[in-house]
Amino acid sequence: MARVFDIIEWPDPRPDELVHRIPEVGPGYFRIGSQLIVRESQAAVFFRDGKALDVFGPGRHTITTANIPFLVEQLGRLFDGKSPFTAEVYFVSLREFRDRKWGTPQPIPVQTPGVGLGWLLLKGFGVYTYQVQDPQQFVTQIVGVRGIYRTADIENDLRSRLLRALTDTLGELAGQYRTIQDLLGLVDELSAAVRAKAEEEFAAIGLALKSFVIASLTPSETTAEELRSRGLLDPQTYAQLQAADAMREAAQNPSGGAGLTAGLGAGMGLGQVMAQTLGQMGASSASQAAAGAEGASSAAQIPPVLTPEEAAQVLRVSPEDVMAAIQAGELKARKIGSVYRISREALESFLKGE
Repeated sequence: MARVFDIIEWPDPRPDELVHRIPEVGPGYFRIGSQLIVRESQAAVFFRDGKALDVFGPGRHTITTANIPFLVEQLGRLFDGKSPFTAEVYFVSLREFRDRKWGTPQPIPVQTPGVGLGWLLLKGFGVYTYQVQDPQQFVTQIVGVRGIYRTADIENDLRSRLLRALTDTLGELAGQYRTIQDLLGLVDELSAAVRAKAEEEFAAIGLALKSFVIASLTPSETTAEELRSRGLLDPQTYAQLQAADAMREAAQNPSGGAGLTAGLGAGMGLGQVMAQTLGQMGASSASQAAAGAEGASSAAQIPPVLTPEEAAQVLRVSPEDVMAAIQAGELKARKIGSVYRISREALESFLKGE
């Protein structure tokens, strides 16, 4: 028989321990009258014959026959009323586990109708806080018979739940913003919405999600190949965006001496450029067949004055690429206050290489 416990406690929990079982392995033998000591920020779940019988809060508790209804009376007589019996006690930490990190292992695809390429890949990171809310539910559903259960044992699962909630929330917001800056300005609202959405999943396993904070949410470098590999582009759009990817590579390699317009490809006339990179803008497939005509048609639909975001939509590149071309002097723009405006003529001259 294992040693008989007279005092049951968890005096020195480690910072990463959520649950500690007494004893860690095998059955525990407790006497009637044993003292159960539960400290502040702890709860103790008492198990007998595999069943959770009671949850004890902070303080000193005496184990009596009320805690062990299946005790055989005759066995008690043999041990002078202090018979040992098998049971387990699970001590659960009730403190808040703060500053837990989350991040996006892969960028999250978000549909952006009318903005840029129509799809955006977002990456982000932040912190969250959780706490055990229902000790008995948490032990029975998650911990099982583990002797020690640490934060590392569950936080991959918690992060997955949070990322699902974030992805769902971003999907629900599709179409409710005009620019990427509008979306990135909603991080506080997004944080609150994700927390509200994930709270129910946390509660289902006995946890409370105390806070969820998005520290950063930024667009990922998005290429046509990435979007196509995720099944987000049809073949026609994919072919059109290859030119935009080439423009991005040229802008990032100014030492090559060709400038941003080199990425448009050798042998491409202005009409093709306006058709494929300036222009779907409502042009029909028939008009795309005539390079010169469709170039003029697409150009006519460009507003006389554009923001960098609108220019990026026309060029099918990111706003960052447009800003890089402006700062490099390749694309003429006028700065008004803290913002830039681009004329249609400047955009056409840029594409002509003038």
